[in-house]
Amino acid sequence: MGALGYVMQVPEEEKYLMKKSELITEITTLLGGRASEEIFFGDVTTGASNDIERATDIARSMVTRYGMSDKFGMMGLETIQNRYLDGRPVMTCGEATESEIDGEVMKILDACYAEALKIIEEHKEVMHKLAAHLIEKETITGDEFVEIFEEETGKKVKRRESVLDKDEKSQEDKDLEGKSLESDETLDLEAESSESEDISSDLEDKKTGSEEKSENDDNDDNNSSTFDVTV
Repeated sequence: MGALGYVMQVPEEEKYLMKKSELITEITTLLGGRASEEIFFGDVTTGASNDIERATDIARSMVTRYGMSDKFGMMGLETIQNRYLDGRPVMTCGEATESEIDGEVMKILDACYAEALKIIEEHKEVMHKLAAHLIEKETITGDEFVEIFEEETGKKVKRRESVLDKDEKSQEDKDLEGKSLESDETLDLEAESSESEDISSDLEDKKTGSEEKSENDDNDDNNSSTFDVTV
């Protein structure tokens, strides 16, 4: 069964660590599709299966590996074996605790889903505009989304440069630097060419002057010989 839609979350900056609030936001975003189905269609489909799987994985890792559960605190409840092969998670707790872990994971998912429902309920008109845009153009970029959101809500969204924007900007800087180097090399070549032409001109002038001097000396010798014969 093919996917009917795809959302790519582009990081705003390169990062190696994620805060708890960022993970909660990511889970809420993943559950937004299911929340939209429930609000606008009054029913749910299989379309959110991958989003639910990813959201559950993040929530479970928060509880078992990241120490982000109020109930278990910083207790490590799961480890990853063969990290560079299959990366299979292995529980390091008893069966009773595993059941409690499921409850903590469900609590996180329920809270994030409730937040997704609330956000969509508050921005139904924006959703209709976004849907119309997608029906017409099939895709939407982050900039287009922000433009529609700001137009409908009157709110300004503060955006930071994404990694892709920075990469594009970096590439533009490299292109400009390359053009600058090419321009400098061209100017250097032109200067060298001009200098060579000046040197050639000086040599030519010297050669011409030497030939003229030699010719004058020959004329002086001829005149002297003529004078001697006359005398």
